[in-house]
Amino acid sequence: MITRPDLPRLLAAARARGAAVGAFNVIMLEHAEAIADGAEQAGLPVVLQISENCVRYHGGLAPITVASLAIARRASVDMLVHLDHIEDPELIREGIALGVDSVMYDGSRLPYAENLRTTREIADLCHDAGVAVEAELGEVGGKDGVHAPGARTDPAEAADFVAATGVDALAVAVGTSHAMVERTAQVDRSLVTRLRDAVPVPLVLHGSSGLSDEELRGAVVSGMTKINISTHLNGLFTRSVRQFLAEQPEAVDPRKYVRLGRTAVASETARLLRLLAG
Repeated sequence: MITRPDLPRLLAAARARGAAVGAFNVIMLEHAEAIADGAEQAGLPVVLQISENCVRYHGGLAPITVASLAIARRASVDMLVHLDHIEDPELIREGIALGVDSVMYDGSRLPYAENLRTTREIADLCHDAGVAVEAELGEVGGKDGVHAPGARTDPAEAADFVAATGVDALAVAVGTSHAMVERTAQVDRSLVTRLRDAVPVPLVLHGSSGLSDEELRGAVVSGMTKINISTHLNGLFTRSVRQFLAEQPEAVDPRKYVRLGRTAVASETARLLRLLAG
């Protein structure tokens, strides 16, 4: 296993060469295995992301996080484990104790002043433990926070937020939305460029499943450095399983059909990583 860089250095290296790092959500163990396999196929770094929804599904943070860390630690490419969209500070503390590499604290639903204060506190906590922090700057209210329809991040406010909180990366609103099942969204590339020029840390694009390949490349060229994708891969996984069961309804061994979903995710992960690398 090679020596793995921390997230800030990984993103800084990508930003310097006009590329982006792919970050894909772990839903089940098979997702972590598939994402890791895809990164190995591509020979490129990847981020394994674990959300609060994933934690609830597995009945706690430790089971899926420990498994994902074990997969990442044996990889021959740079592979980090990241907590995604965490609103509960206790989960962040638990993640630090388990050994995660980075966390995304999501205070975007809070009023601006409270988001700033709590993000600063989380950043201090994580940095003391050597853990990198991503944050999100959004509007007050709105189910999707920074990714509510029509939401956009102001470059000047984003720069002030980063300076006041000390975070290592910032998720911004530039036209994407979570949980899209069709790749029809468009990125405000001009805004991405203005944000890149104003904000000293790497920019993160959430909700990227809704973007076509052309839009993904456009987002990267314009200045996005970490690209989060989940729903798109979940759709591939599910369609592979559904097709197998339709063709072989008598099947009872889940390994036979789950394996197909894992293979589909691995192949698409490798393709997407190459696309983001330019």
